[in-house]
Amino acid sequence: MNETTVQAQTTTSHSPYSQFGLGQLREDLTPQQRSMGGLSAGVRYLGGMPTLNISNPASYSAMNRVIFDGSMYGNFTQLSKSNASDNTADFAFGHIAFGIPLKKAGGLSFGLLPFSDVGYNAYEDHNLGDLRYRKSIAGEGGLNKAYLGYGVNLPIKGLSIGANVGYLFGNLTDKSTVEFPYNPEIYNTVQTNNRYVRGVLLDYGMQYFRSLGNRMSMTIGYSGSLDNRVNNETSSMGTISSGGTGALDTVISPVTFDRNLNLPLRHSVGVTLSKGYNWTVGADFKYSDWSKVQQREGQPELGKNMGVAIGGQFKPDPTSPRYLNIVDYRLGFRYNQTEVTLNNRRINDMAVSAGFGIPLAQKSFGRTFSMINITGEFGQRGTLQNNLVRERYITLHLGFTINDTWFIRGSID
Repeated sequence: MNETTVQAQTTTSHSPYSQFGLGQLREDLTPQQRSMGGLSAGVRYLGGMPTLNISNPASYSAMNRVIFDGSMYGNFTQLSKSNASDNTADFAFGHIAFGIPLKKAGGLSFGLLPFSDVGYNAYEDHNLGDLRYRKSIAGEGGLNKAYLGYGVNLPIKGLSIGANVGYLFGNLTDKSTVEFPYNPEIYNTVQTNNRYVRGVLLDYGMQYFRSLGNRMSMTIGYSGSLDNRVNNETSSMGTISSGGTGALDTVISPVTFDRNLNLPLRHSVGVTLSKGYNWTVGADFKYSDWSKVQQREGQPELGKNMGVAIGGQFKPDPTSPRYLNIVDYRLGFRYNQTEVTLNNRRINDMAVSAGFGIPLAQKSFGRTFSMINITGEFGQRGTLQNNLVRERYITLHLGFTINDTWFIRGSID
């Protein structure tokens, strides 16, 4: 008889599915974009103003103010399998990014954001005759990305291109254990693998912006990445121990080996339609191919990830003296067929999102304005069918944006 249990863990991801690949990807999205389902490729303006869209660097060419954007987030997750469930919660750094307009020379952006998180902990109880033993797996860690990007308008009216160069770095730890809790005379074994990931990333984008008259405009966008190759240095060590006495001996001396990992080739296409300061709606289609990404020994091969996102933003009346009429209200939906297939079942991820953009008082005669961005994502990943784990999660994002006309010299009449 085998029984499987999922457990809580204190990391920035609470997903058993984060053990595959490089963990649970975070995407290069701000809270504003996440509240609209994760719109990215075609996002250039929000509320009639240029926005910092890291996921498509072509958007940097639209900036007319210096932009600071930062955030943090919290996860609240319920993991369920069969009749068992467990609840987890954590808070973590979201991102920090700057955008600097260069007038006719385009725009520049740089910052730091999470790339992926690993956090899982589960065990199975087994019987071999009268012998009962427990097999468990656990993992934690995360990867971050520092980036520098540039976007510029092309001579063709409305067309812009851009690129981000990033440096990926971080550590991931995976541990597998076999224990004999009812037989202290039998040694327990632990295998620990520490993965150190480093490498340069390149992603790029293109946008076409067109004014449609009557304050209406449309942006069509594409963003993608190369199948970037990064270095993965793995340190592996095995130990044995007797019940409750700690490490007895190292059965496998620490072994370190290097290999290169091919990251997936990614593509996103999207379109947004806007009317001045009043509203924006859009849709995205996203695709990435993980089939060439090398998995660790004993794990299933990955496949293709395909997803759609729809969403928008609405401001009731930008000129109204009533505060609630100048708040940005956002809503979105996303659906992904992930790259993971387990027990002959594709793991899907879907979520509804909503949020608010809360403006703060303008300063310096309108040269400086700020906004607090609050977003909630309510989703589910996986299923109870086919003996799998279902995740139901709420992710809350809190962001802060400052737009300022730095470097502009004041004048006195």
